Formats: sequence, structure tokens, C-alpha cells
Amino acid sequence: QVQLVESGGGLVQPGGSLRLSCAASGSIFSLYNMGWYRQAPGKQRELVAAITSSGGTTNYADSVKGRFTISRDSAKNTVYLQMNSLKPEVTAVYYCNRALGGNSLNWGQGTQVTVSS
Repeated sequence: QVQLVESGGGLVQPGGSLRLSCAASGSIFSLYNMGWYRQAPGKQRELVAAITSSGGTTNYADSVKGRFTISRDSAKNTVYLQMNSLKPEVTAVYYCNRALGGNSLNWGQGTQVTVSS
């Protein structure tokens, strides 16, 4: 079973940037379409960005288009989320997992992103 470990979160001021990383164990990871999800307090987990297994196609939630960029490095079994022009409303725990179909993998612990002055 693929294990997922998210990192890179933290406290940042509005307008700042963060780069999240999701490291996966297992070579089969390269076959999966992957996504970044977030869950804010009191809200359901939502998908914010997705990338195909080849890395050739990406999708974004309307709320993050133009500010977030998802990418992957299959040689490193890692998916990234570059987050720019951060706003307080993106504060949440961020997780990675399969996206665009397929059974979810076991969820990792996530990484907390807090945008506050």
C-alpha cells in the first residue's frame, strides 16, 4: 500500500507563498492521477488541484486558479503544490491523495497551512 507524507505547511502572512510536498512510497505511485485536498475547520475535505499520472494535465478549483500550481516528479515519487498570493481563506490542513477516479489511498497526516497577519 502506498503511504503518503505531506510537508511544507506553516504560518505565512497574506500575500506570501508556500510550497507543499507529498512524498509517496512505492513505484506504483507514478501510475496514479494525484490531487491536493484541503479541509478547513468545520468544513468537508475538498479537492483543490489535480494532476494526471503523466503530469500532462492539471485541474484546479476555481478558488485557487492562477495562484496554485500542482506538479509532480515521478523520479522522486513526489507531488508538489506551489501556493502563491495566499489569502486567509485558504487556511486548512492540506492532504494529497489519488484524484480523478480510483480508490483513495490511506490518508496521510496532512500539513497545516495558516495564513494570518
